Amino acid sequence: MNRHLDALYITRPVSIAYLTGLEANPHERLMALAVRGEGATLIVPALEEERARGRATNADVVAWRDGEDAYELVTRELAGFTEVGVEKDHLSLHAAEVITSRTSVSELVDVGPEIKRLRLIKNDDEIAKLQRAAVITDQAYEVVISKMRAGQTEVDVALLLASAIGDLGGTLSFPTLIQSGPNSSLPHLEPSSRRLSAGDLVLLDFGAAFGGYKADTTRMAVVGANTEKHREIHELVLAGHDAAIAAVRAGITSGHVDAAARGVIERGGYGKEFFHRVGHGLGLEGHEDPSLDPGSDTLLEEGMVFTIEPGVYIPGWGGVRIEDDVVVQEGGCHVLTQADRSLRVIPSK
Repeated sequence: MNRHLDALYITRPVSIAYLTGLEANPHERLMALAVRGEGATLIVPALEEERARGRATNADVVAWRDGEDAYELVTRELAGFTEVGVEKDHLSLHAAEVITSRTSVSELVDVGPEIKRLRLIKNDDEIAKLQRAAVITDQAYEVVISKMRAGQTEVDVALLLASAIGDLGGTLSFPTLIQSGPNSSLPHLEPSSRRLSAGDLVLLDFGAAFGGYKADTTRMAVVGANTEKHREIHELVLAGHDAAIAAVRAGITSGHVDAAARGVIERGGYGKEFFHRVGHGLGLEGHEDPSLDPGSDTLLEEGMVFTIEPGVYIPGWGGVRIEDDVVVQEGGCHVLTQADRSLRVIPSK
């Protein structure tokens, strides 16, 4: 965007975290960052005031208490301005109406895409945090896979992972997904009370966060001896995963990376069973830009970070997904997550 604006009014919590260092979820309460030529002011609920003063950088902090009119602070910060940049995909219609009726603001301009573009290329500090998150994720997997046994529920395993990640100095990137047997063909199914049984595939999709930056990985196991079909599907997905990682480098499209994995799986006879994109961006959010969709013409640049996660899902039987996090480099990529990608065996007794 090449346009002069009087001020910015930023409301997405992840954007505020990126711009100020304060990671907070205000829930239904108003939290915003007002940026003007002379400086910036972070408006927070009183519940977040102490944390904001300790963590926010490059912004003054003002707070409002429950029962007070938070928009009085907004009105003060935007007084006298006409054109203000906002995040259109986050600002509610109610907030827009209040701002334009109580201030001189007459035009709200969408700057959301510009902020997302700023976040797209990670700097060295961000990559270091993502690397640390990946190391914790890898270590947690080895701790938990050694403790898994037949008879445990999917929820039991999810709790083991949460505990291991906490013990290693991380927090959960997102609610852990543990799917066993036929449940593993449903990619976003939450952990249930289903018990791990002999012959089950077990899909573990989880990640640690460190300093707000999130890792995301998926590994596969089988309870008891694996079968020829288990091995066949796992080897096919791993081959697609490896082909995609080999394709990553600055200057190619994200669609090219997706095609590398998809071609392998289609030639293996399971193209219809691979029905999602090959990956998504990582950073302060578990899902952010870039999106590695089929046919995407987004050019990869050095410093982009995203997942590679092809999968094959067979209803009634199960699914296999193998996922790693990579940083784009000029001649290839650096793989952040390094835990064993083999089909691990869980004792059946």
